[in-house]
Amino acid sequence: MPSTTMPMLETYPKSINLDRAKLAATIDALNDCAQACTACADACLSEDMVAELTTCVRTNLDCADICATTARVLSRHTGYDANISRALLEACATACTSCGDECAGHADKHEHCRICADACRAGERACRDLLATIS
Repeated sequence: MPSTTMPMLETYPKSINLDRAKLAATIDALNDCAQACTACADACLSEDMVAELTTCVRTNLDCADICATTARVLSRHTGYDANISRALLEACATACTSCGDECAGHADKHEHCRICADACRAGERACRDLLATIS
C-alpha cells in the first residue's frame, strides 16, 4: 500500500518552505522507524533473555516516540516554525543513532534488532538530509 504522505502534501493549499518530496520521504522514514522500534521493543520483551535487552527496549520506545512526534509535527505547516522543526530533527537524528547502535549490538542474535537498526539508520539519514535544507 503506497504512502499517503506525498498526496497529502501535494494538496496543501499554501506554500511549504521545504522540498515536498524530501519532506514526504522524511515523514515516511520516521513513521517506518517508529513502527519498527515499537515492534522491536515488543519482540525483545518476548525473548527468553529479556533481562539482557532492557536497554534495547527503552531505547526502542524512546526512539519510537520521538520519531512519531517528529513526523506529526513535520506534517503540520500552518504557523510553521523552522526553529522547532530543526530542533526536533536534530533530536530525532540523535535518537535514531542511539537506537540504531543499540539494536546493531543485538543484530547477530535477533533479526528484529537488525531490521530495527536498518530502519533507525534510514530515519537518521532522512532527518539529516532534511536538516541540510532548512535555512
